[in-house]
This record gives sequence, C-alpha cells and structure tokens, in this order.
Amino acid sequence: MTEQRPSGARLVSRLRRLAPALIALSWLGLAAFSGPYAGKLSQVAVNDSSAFLPSSAESTEVIDLRAEFADTEATPAIVVAERTGGLTGEDFAYLEAAAGELGALPFNVGPPPQAIPSSEGTPEAAQLILLIDASGETDDEIDAIRESLENNRPEGLTVLVTGQAALGADLGAAFGGVDGLLILVAAAVVAVILVLVYRSPLLPLIVLLSGVFALSLASFTVYLLADAGTIDLNGQSQGILFILVFGADTDYALLLVARFREQLRTEPDRFRAVLAALRGTIEPIAASAGTVILGVLCLLFSRLESNQGLGPVAAIGIAASFLASVTFLPALLAIVGRAAFWPKRPAADGQAQRSKLWGRVAALVAARPRLVWASTALVLLIAAAFMTQLKADGTAQTDVFLTEVDSVTGQEVLAEHFPGGAGSPAVIIADADTVEQVAAAADVDGVADVTVAADSSGEPRVVDGKVMIEAVLDDAPDSDAAVDTVERLREAVHAVDGADAKVGGATAVQLDTIDTSERDRAVIIPIVLAVILAVLILLLRSIVAPVLLVATVVLSFGATMGVSALVFNHLLGFPGADPTVVLFGFVFLVALGIDYNIFLMTRVREEAQRLGTRAGTLRGLVTTGGVITSAGVVLAATFSALAVLPLLFLAQIAFIVAFGVMLDTILVRSLLVPALAVDVGRRIWWPSRLSRKGDGAKVRDRRA
Repeated sequence: MTEQRPSGARLVSRLRRLAPALIALSWLGLAAFSGPYAGKLSQVAVNDSSAFLPSSAESTEVIDLRAEFADTEATPAIVVAERTGGLTGEDFAYLEAAAGELGALPFNVGPPPQAIPSSEGTPEAAQLILLIDASGETDDEIDAIRESLENNRPEGLTVLVTGQAALGADLGAAFGGVDGLLILVAAAVVAVILVLVYRSPLLPLIVLLSGVFALSLASFTVYLLADAGTIDLNGQSQGILFILVFGADTDYALLLVARFREQLRTEPDRFRAVLAALRGTIEPIAASAGTVILGVLCLLFSRLESNQGLGPVAAIGIAASFLASVTFLPALLAIVGRAAFWPKRPAADGQAQRSKLWGRVAALVAARPRLVWASTALVLLIAAAFMTQLKADGTAQTDVFLTEVDSVTGQEVLAEHFPGGAGSPAVIIADADTVEQVAAAADVDGVADVTVAADSSGEPRVVDGKVMIEAVLDDAPDSDAAVDTVERLREAVHAVDGADAKVGGATAVQLDTIDTSERDRAVIIPIVLAVILAVLILLLRSIVAPVLLVATVVLSFGATMGVSALVFNHLLGFPGADPTVVLFGFVFLVALGIDYNIFLMTRVREEAQRLGTRAGTLRGLVTTGGVITSAGVVLAATFSALAVLPLLFLAQIAFIVAFGVMLDTILVRSLLVPALAVDVGRRIWWPSRLSRKGDGAKVRDRRA
C-alpha cells in the first residue's frame, strides 16, 4: 500500500507551525553572535565635548590653529597640594620628587613640571601643571598620575589631580556603569513590573528575552557604525540606547501580548491567535516605531555632532525593538501558547475580559466630556506656567557630577588659592602684525594675566603669520563667570582692526556648545512637530485628530518641564541644566508620548468604524486602558534607571521622561484625548469618510 502524500493544506499547516521555531532559532543565533558587542560600545565612545562642536565654531578653529604651535596635541592635568596652616619643607620636598617622577612619565609632552606655590604669606597650596598627550583617551594616564602621587605622600597633605584631562577621566569613569549596572537595573525594573502586570513567571522572561535580543542587534549595528566613524557615540547616547531599547520593546510587547490574550479567548488555535494579534497590532506598533525613529532622526539637523550621533543611535535601537517585537516575540508566543500566561491561562470561552476601573473612567468621560477635557487642560496649563523657571542655559563642567570626585574637589581647591583659570587659559590666535594691540585688548575684566607665546629668543613665536596669546582667567574655566569673561574677551579682540583674532580654549568650547545647543533647540523642535503631525495625518486619515493629538502632547511637555523646574530648583537643588536637556526632553517626550495616543486612537478608529465615534472612543479607552498604562509605567521605570549613573544630565533626563510619560499615560491619554474625541464627535476624523458616518445607535453608546 503506497503512502499517501500530505495534501497542500497539510503541508502549509506544517510549515506554518515550523516557522516560529525557525524564527526563534535564527534570533538565538544572531543574539549569540552580536550580544558581546553591548559590552564593547564603551571602546568606541568618545566623551570629549570639544570633539562634538561643528568645524565652523570659533573654538574648533582655534583648536586647529593651535596645533600649528605645538608638535603634539596636549591637555593639562593639574596637581594641586594643600595643607591648612601652610606647606612644610617636607611637603615641598615631596612635590619636587613628584615633579621628577611625573616629568619622566611617557605621556608627558611638556617640560618637567615645577611646583608653583600660592601667593599667601605662608603658602597653603602649590600646583604642578603637567601637559599630557591628548591624541587619545586620557583615563589611564590620569590613573597613573594619581597612583604615582600616592608614593611617600606626607601625612595630612591633600593631593588632588584636576584640569581638563582629569575631568574627562572622571566623566569616563562615571559612564563606566552604562554597560553593566544600567542594564542590570533596567532589566530588573522591567521584570518586576511585568510580573506584577501579568502575574505570571514565564511571560516576563519571554518579553525580557525579546528586549535582550533587540539590544544585541542594536549594539552590534551601532558598534560597527561608530567604529567605522560613520556616527559619533558618547556615554550619554550609549545609556539612552540601552534604556530606549528595553522601554520600546516592552511597550510593543505589551500591546501584542494583550491582543494575543484577547484572541485566545475566541480562538482555540494558538497559531491563528498569534497571527490575528499581529494583524491587529502591526499598524499601531509600526506607526509608533516610525514616529519615534523619524522624531529622533530630526536630531541630524543639529550642529552638535553629539546630538547628530544620538539620532541614528536611538533610531537603530527603536528599529531593533520593532523587529524583535514583530518577529521573535510572536514566534515564541506561538510556540509557548497559553502556557505563557500560567497559572492563569486564558480559556477559549468567547468571554471578553472587562476592566471595572477603565469602565468607570469611560463613564466619567461619557458623562461630562467637556468638563473633563477643560479641567485636565487647565491643570496642565497651570503646571506649564512654571516652565519659565527652568534654568537651562548651561552648567559648569564640575557641576555635571552628582557625587564627589577628585577633579571637582581639586578645582575648588585650585580656585581658592590661584586664579581659577590657571592651567586652562583662554587661547587667542591672531595676525602677528597686531600682537601688541590684541594682547592689550585681551586685558578685560576677569582676565588675570595675558602672555604671548615666545620662541627661544623671547620674541613672539610666529607660525604662518599668526601668533598665539594665552589669557589666564580669574575664575574656574568651566564657571559661568569664566564664560562671561570669554564673551567679553571675544568682543574686545574681534574689535582690533586687521587682527582676525579668534578665541578658543576649554571655556570657549563650553560657550560655543551652549550657543549651538540653543540654536539646535530653536530649529529642531518645529521640525519634530511637523514630522510627527505628518505621520499622524497619514495614519489616522484625518487632519483634526492629529492636530489635537500634537497639541495635547505639547501641552503635556510644557507641564512636565514646569514641574521639572520646580523639582530641580527647589526639591533637588540642582545648579541648572544644559540646553540639550530641553531638546532631548522634547524629542523623547513628544515622540514617545505620541505613542500612547497612537495606540489609543488606532483602536478608537477601528471601533468607530463599527460603533460610531462616541461609542468607539469609549470602547477603545476601556480596551486599551490597562495595556497602555502598563506600557507607560514600564517606560517611565526604565528611563528612571538612568539615574543610577551619577551625572546631572542623565538624572534630569530620567526625571523629565519618566514624569512626562506618566503624565501622558494618566491624564492625557486617559482623560484629555478621549474627552476631546467624544466632545468633538465624528468631526475629529475630518476630512476622511469616517467624519460623515453617524455615531450609531444610542443603545450601543450606552453599552460602550
């Protein structure tokens, strides 16, 4: 008897059931190869702020011109020693020996340092200025200097290493937890929340595995591009990448899993249930991912290369999260089936799960929609009024650390006993014929000393018709007072006829970074709004709804920044904020905040086609309420994990995004948007055909 070959239908069925296993195995192999690159990203990250300025910035031009006056690129490391009551003979002997050891170090590119005592009657401090090779990272060099200074240090003598090199090294050390502690904290937070949401031990592991695989793919891609010099990567971008991948992947997973559980109640076959869930969620997930990707790519319009680098880095992270969420996660859910929800497996009983809480919220919105949206908007407007109190005009470099570090303490000691800008002067490059006029003009308020670089004969050193002049500032080079001095200095030397003078140095880099950031904020924010509005118009086939949604998110952003100003100024006592904090906060809050509106309104539109706008809005609110709230909590919690890194910028971004996401989730998406939709009615879909469709029978509205 011949064996009967399987029919075409049976063969297709077998292939369909085999496909999830093949997809899961493919991702497993990809993750095994690409996973280690998450730990290698620090090797291709650069945290030097001067490297991120555009070539047109005045301080960048000075860096290039200054290189002509030196054989090697150097940055100062300043050793400051202090003893209350005055330095002793033993202290000076120690400093002389230390100077000899430091001068012999292979990375010293300047003359052997000499101990320079402070100007008090009995010197209480002395400094050694060491010029070290700045062609690469200086972390190891600073560690070597600090280790050397511990040899035979007299008891009671405080010895610290500061200066630009030390500040950069301490900043690199602070970012050292990005690829270890940050991932562990983010994963642990997501795991705890998912266990509470699903009350299942297996499903959180499936979702986390999807996030880990997405992070592996994103890290591998970013590493290749950064290593090739295609994009710029720094510690901030690296940290945001890790958080963004986990947060976005979990958001998409929550939406898919909720729809999968819903389908399992009416579909006994888990494979068909997964396909139905994917068909029902692919549009909002793709729209959400596309919106965020386009939003962060608007950072390419920035003139700061650090911002330009964050755009594609974040976009790659979102794209990887999207791919994992719509391929690996459905495949694994198809394999595991109802067991994923153990011990509460959904039965195929045809009974839809109802939420009493969201039923009450929908009833509130239905009863008094205009009162609900007007009162909610008023609360947001009041909070937004405090936005003007946000101090986002830049901070001192020493203020970026939230914990005590040697370079900051050393800078404070140095400023107490010496001119604050000692060791890190402002650098002026000018035409040689105007050297005397420029040197005289440079003696502005806030400048302690002006020196013209000289050759071996004592005459001004001329290179290609240019001279170099150094101006030591009274204040610490990263202070607001020093920035003001550099502004006065530039105004004075620019006024010298024929000098073509340019002012650079560490303080000028900070000034140019602040100015460029403010320009970026004014240019990029309108572009982000226009891009997101266009995406929403295409997605919802409407003009009115997208305009209202964008307006609600902007209002939510304003309220978030207002509350952040109060918290930063009065509760946490932060010294201020970098201008990029506002830009990053806007890009992430608007791009991520619109996600929840997309999740809600795509479901509302789907229901409105059957039930009418009013009933469809209320049904969509009830159906998506739990999953969107869970997604908001997860995203807020993952961004909060950024606060484990002791840096002011990341702590502020963590609070802004976490608070803003929760505000969007609880107020904007739950009350403001649904109430507006109910109050505006079918006109919200104008000019699409849905705007001319009746709202259905009143009985259906009441059932919703």
